[in-house]
Amino acid sequence: MKENQNHMPALLTLITVFFFWGFIAASNGVFIPFCKEYFNLSQFQSQLIDSAFYGAYYFGALFLYFYSSRKNQDLINQWGYKKSIVYGLLISGFGSIFMIYAIKMGSFNLILLSLFVIALGFCLQQTSANPFVITLGPKETSSHRLNLAGGINSLGTTLGPIVLSLLLFGGISTSSIDFKNINYLYILVSILFLVVALFLNYSKNLPNTKNSSKVESSPKASRLLTKLTWIIILFSFLSILNIIANDIILSSLSLLILLILIIYIITTPYFIKNKTIKDWGAMKYPQVTLGMLAIFSYVGVEVTIQSNLGALLKTPDFGSINEANNSHFIAMYWGSLMIGRWLGAISVFNPSKLLKHILYILVPYVAFLIVLFFINIRGSEIESLKLFSICIIIQILGFLLGKDKPIKTLFIFSCLATISMIYGICNTGLVSIYAFLCGGLFCSIMWPCIFSLSIAGLKKYTSQGSSFLIMMILGGAIIPPIQGKIADLFNIHFSYIITIFCFIYIAFFALKIKNILQQQNINA
Repeated sequence: MKENQNHMPALLTLITVFFFWGFIAASNGVFIPFCKEYFNLSQFQSQLIDSAFYGAYYFGALFLYFYSSRKNQDLINQWGYKKSIVYGLLISGFGSIFMIYAIKMGSFNLILLSLFVIALGFCLQQTSANPFVITLGPKETSSHRLNLAGGINSLGTTLGPIVLSLLLFGGISTSSIDFKNINYLYILVSILFLVVALFLNYSKNLPNTKNSSKVESSPKASRLLTKLTWIIILFSFLSILNIIANDIILSSLSLLILLILIIYIITTPYFIKNKTIKDWGAMKYPQVTLGMLAIFSYVGVEVTIQSNLGALLKTPDFGSINEANNSHFIAMYWGSLMIGRWLGAISVFNPSKLLKHILYILVPYVAFLIVLFFINIRGSEIESLKLFSICIIIQILGFLLGKDKPIKTLFIFSCLATISMIYGICNTGLVSIYAFLCGGLFCSIMWPCIFSLSIAGLKKYTSQGSSFLIMMILGGAIIPPIQGKIADLFNIHFSYIITIFCFIYIAFFALKIKNILQQQNINA
C-alpha cells in the first residue's frame, strides 16, 4: 500500500471486527458459574472453559505455521488479510451454531469443543488483523493503531456482558440462566458473525492486503514446536490425573515443570549462535523469541489478575465480598483496559501538541465515566470505585513520560505494574484492591507494544512471526492455574506473586529489544 495513502477509512472499517471480538468473547464468562452449577463441576473443571478457549489459539496458530512450512506458502498471505479475517469469522460462526447443538444435547464436553472451534476462528482473525492494522499507516505509529483497535475491543468487552445480561437475563445475576436463554444468545452470536463477515467481505474501504506469500520451510523451528506441543499435552494430562487424585503437591509440580519447559523451549533459539533463516524461519530473529515469551507473560498476567480476583475479594482482609457483590470490581478491571487503550490511541489521529495534552486528560476520564455509567445501569454500586480516578492520573503521567515511544512506554508501564502488584501483595483493603485493578490500566498498552516490536523487520516472515506470537496466548491457559495452585498451597493473596515475575520479564523485554532492533538498523 502507498505510504501517502489515507488509511483511516480502512482502519475504521477493520476495527469493527475488534469490537465484536470483545463483545462476543466476553459473553463466554457466563458459562463458568453456570456450567459449574448445572453440571456439578469442581472449580478446576469449570476452568476448562478458559483452557479450551485459550488453548485453541495455540493449536490454531500451530496449524497455520505447519501448513505454511509444508506448502512453502503462507496461508494468510495466500488468502490476503481481509479474506483470512472473513474465513475466521465463518469458522467462529460454525462454532456458535455447534454450540446451539451442544446446549440442546446438554453435554459439557460438546460445549468445550464448541468454544474451542469459536476460538480457532478468533485465532485466524487475530493472526491476520494485527499485522493488517500495522500495515495501514506509518510504521512509527503502528502501536498506536493497535491501541485504537484494542480500545474498541475493550469497549466491546465492557459492553458485551452488560448488554447481554440486560437483554437476555434482565440483570447481572446468573441464577436465572437456563439452556433456553443460552440458546437464544448463540443464535444471536451466529447471526452477528455472519453479518460482520459479509460486511467486511464486501467493504470497499478495506483492501485485501497481501505480503510476499513465498515462505521457506523452517525445520528446526518445526521440531521445536512439535516438542513443545507434546510436552503441553503430556503435562496437561498428568496434571489432570493428579488433581483427580487430590494430590495438590504433585499436580503443582507438574504445572511448575511445564512452565519451566515452556520457557526453556521458547528461548532455545535465542541462545543458539549463527542461526540461519532456512532452518529457523522467523525464530531466527531474537525479537520474535523474546517477544513470544513476553506475549505469554502478558496474556497470562492479564487473565490471571481477573480470574483470581473474585477469590481474593472473598477473604476477610479484602471485605469478604461474595460473587454476587463483586461485579463492579471485575467490570472496572476490564474497563481499566479500555481506559488505557483509548489513551494510547490518541496519537493515531495526529492532534497538535496542545490538543494532545488536553486529550490526555479528557479521554481517560471520559472512558472512566462511561465504565461507571454502565456499571451503574447494570445495578452495581459505584461509590467504592470513584477514588480509582486517582490511579488514572498515574497512568496519564506514564504516557507523558513515554512520549509515544513504544519501548519506553512499555518499560514504564511494566515497572508501574510491578510496583502496584508488590503494593497489593504487601497490604490489604480497598487501596490494595485498587493496586490489583491498576494491573488492567498498565496492561492496556502492552499487547500493541510487544506485538509491533516483536515483528519489526521480519518482512516476508511477518505472518509466520505473528503465528508464533498468537500461539503464546497459551499463557492465558497456563498462568492462571499456576496461580491457583500457589493459592492452594499458601493463600490467594500470596498467589499474586506470580504477577510480579510476569511484569518483571516484560520490563526486561523492553530493555533488551531496543539493542536488538538497533543492531538490525530498525528504528523503534
